[in-house]
Amino acid sequence: MKYNEMTKNYVFRKFECGLTKQQTAELCFKSLRTVYLWDSGKTIPEECKRLMRMSRGRELSPTEDWEQFRMHYDKLELPTGQLVSPQEILCGIALAQINSELEIKISTKLLKLAREIARIKVQQSTKRSS
Repeated sequence: MKYNEMTKNYVFRKFECGLTKQQTAELCFKSLRTVYLWDSGKTIPEECKRLMRMSRGRELSPTEDWEQFRMHYDKLELPTGQLVSPQEILCGIALAQINSELEIKISTKLLKLAREIARIKVQQSTKRSS
């Protein structure tokens, strides 16, 4: 397809989602002809767009809770940009479930410090923008 013939749908399917026409047709339970029509400008149904995004890890869930989370190859990309492996997630959950008294005290102190740091950062950014 030539540059001047590329539609937004073609760019979305090919470059943003990295899907071939065949993969798209199979994923969305559509014919290749339908995918060709989408590539030429016909509207892609929202449910198909969501499937295409989800298949490539660009969208984990339609809910807002997971909005800024992405799959990056074999790791989960957090809203902070940090990449975490499945083992790190399981380890974090296990540590959170232990809930010893000492850990609860330390967690409380850490949360207070994190909130204070965040408040200071907000204050500094508002001073800079003023």
